[in-house]
Amino acid sequence: MSHSPETSVGRVTIPTINRWKLDGRRLVMTTAYDAVTARIASPIVDILLVGDSVGNVCLGYDNTLPVSVAMMNHHLEAVARTRPAALLVADMPFLSFHLSREDTIRNAGGFLQRGADAVKLEGGARRLEMVRALVDCEIPVMGHLGLTPQSVNMMGGFKVQGQRADDAVRLLDDAHRLQDAGCFAIVLEGIPAELAARATETLTIPTIGIGAGSSCSGQVLVLHDLLGLTEGRRPKFVRTYADGFGLLQNALSQWVADVRGGTFPSTDESYRLPESAAGAVSGWKPSNPN
Repeated sequence: MSHSPETSVGRVTIPTINRWKLDGRRLVMTTAYDAVTARIASPIVDILLVGDSVGNVCLGYDNTLPVSVAMMNHHLEAVARTRPAALLVADMPFLSFHLSREDTIRNAGGFLQRGADAVKLEGGARRLEMVRALVDCEIPVMGHLGLTPQSVNMMGGFKVQGQRADDAVRLLDDAHRLQDAGCFAIVLEGIPAELAARATETLTIPTIGIGAGSSCSGQVLVLHDLLGLTEGRRPKFVRTYADGFGLLQNALSQWVADVRGGTFPSTDESYRLPESAAGAVSGWKPSNPN
């Protein structure tokens, strides 16, 4: 049976997440970019992420770098209006937490004012100052290590991270530094399963894996990927649970056929004039403009 935060525990909070980590209960997180996806996912998953992946998934960009704070605000507000039972996390987009403490706090605080419960930001040791600044302002922070999409140019593409010994050790160090700085959870993306397992067993906060094996405290996938709504080749770590793209195209094709065949709309799908007005309409003739 699917877990429903709304019926079993009320709204999911950060203390709820921490308790589930201690209980060994696996966390489930997916993305939502608008009210429709939020209403689909929120009653079922534990955490909703308004991800900067909206750039790839919904806006047609090749990566997440063009996504702005204004874009994130737009999508976050749409999701927040549904009052999701799941914990609502908003991604800090590129350049929103890189320039100054003041900008970082202002941008993250704006997300909380728009309904987010927490923010997520990418990076390790170089982002500790910003993490501490946010936590000092009572803004909960989820970390993100490994394959960090905002660093795609530095990484030379979307490649598995942490495969060399020094890189693996650095990631473990960064994970513990983020925990010490106050992060309540860390996403581990695109790293070897053994490395993710070691991070998970040595941290006290939850880890949420995506392409990081099965030993993490929880898992996250992009909603459009797991529902089969994206075209083309998907990453190795994605398991698709429906052919959403094909199903929706098939439904649309059936409607087009009904329209062209004259069977849509039917009488049941049409409004009727009351008898008192029917005669006036049927007897009406256009007036002579001359």
